[in-house]
Amino acid sequence: MAEKLKRRIGPGLLTAYGVGVMVGAGIYVLVGTVAAQAGLYAPLAFLLAGLIAAPSALSYAELSTRIPEAAGEAAYVEAGLGSRLMGLIVGLAIVAGGTVSAAAVLRGGAGYLTSIVDMPFNLAVVGLGVMLVAVAIVGVLESLAMAALFTVIEVTGLALVVWSGWHAPVSPDFATPAAPYFPGIGVAATLAFFAFIGFEDIVNMAEEVKHPERTLPIAIIGSLIITTLLYAGVTVTAVRAVPLEDLGASERPLALVYEAGGGHVAVLSAIAVTAALNGVLAQVVMAARVMFGLGKRGGVLGVFRHAHPRFGTPVLATVLIGAVVIGAALSLPVSNLAGVTSTILLVVFTLVNASLILLKRRSPQAPFKVAGWVPVVGLVFALLALVAFTLGGVS
Repeated sequence: MAEKLKRRIGPGLLTAYGVGVMVGAGIYVLVGTVAAQAGLYAPLAFLLAGLIAAPSALSYAELSTRIPEAAGEAAYVEAGLGSRLMGLIVGLAIVAGGTVSAAAVLRGGAGYLTSIVDMPFNLAVVGLGVMLVAVAIVGVLESLAMAALFTVIEVTGLALVVWSGWHAPVSPDFATPAAPYFPGIGVAATLAFFAFIGFEDIVNMAEEVKHPERTLPIAIIGSLIITTLLYAGVTVTAVRAVPLEDLGASERPLALVYEAGGGHVAVLSAIAVTAALNGVLAQVVMAARVMFGLGKRGGVLGVFRHAHPRFGTPVLATVLIGAVVIGAALSLPVSNLAGVTSTILLVVFTLVNASLILLKRRSPQAPFKVAGWVPVVGLVFALLALVAFTLGGVS
């Protein structure tokens, strides 16, 4: 077995991977929740959320060039805080968060699939899960190429939503806009922040990227910009086409927008399945790379520090993660664990920004540098979002 992964990924595929992870299923359900808080100013809330995520994304961009390892956050925290144990805990937390997230998305995707195809739910879960694990094993280029295809379908679906929204009759709320309620916009921005979680997965592909010192920052920053603009555009059409009360009460807000413009809901359901597949594949690929990176540290996890000689992928880690994802999707109420995932990631964002602050003091030079205030602001934003989440602002 080989000890190194194959470097086959360029900036285009990696950016598409990042966009696909972030878009996932989040935008399909979050628009209504955000609109319930911010009303017609929901697009502004998404723009603010993008700005909140930006400092942490920039911190990740610099760290990914300083320490281009598959272990990602684990390696950053270990180097910054000087604690191997803390790095290991962070790495395992990222794996756990990604696995739970993938299980929840797989369960949701199977639900959408059975609504348009007559088949048993468990069979849908196992069939989709095995197919995605097989793709992840065959190769990272193949995995990211499929993810890129899924991303194109997702973005096409959102474009259809935008098109339908602009051709729908204008809702009464949009015709007579109310004055902005700034506290509501702030709460909505905190909610919308979670639609941007996913850019951090890009760094875990560092050992399979060509020219990581250039490719990783391009992909992280590019995917964040694309996603922010996409979210804002979709939300504008949503509040224009659907009354705010209906939008805020719906669990499928974009389906309402699509229907308002004359679209058939089955089409959007099929696209939602694609979004789920993309989310699961991305999380399985990411979690397996973190396990591969943690294997470098030896001990019990050393068994995962092997890549298949032909496929160049961490097969053992991929199979293990895939099996846990499928099992959890079949047996656990994983949907109510989404909050745990969000909490884990906010704690990790805080530690990652703190690590960069310390690393910049010890060694100012880096292949890609951000201003010294960036990780400080990222740390503060992550802590504030964590407090808001803990106090019940996000569920």
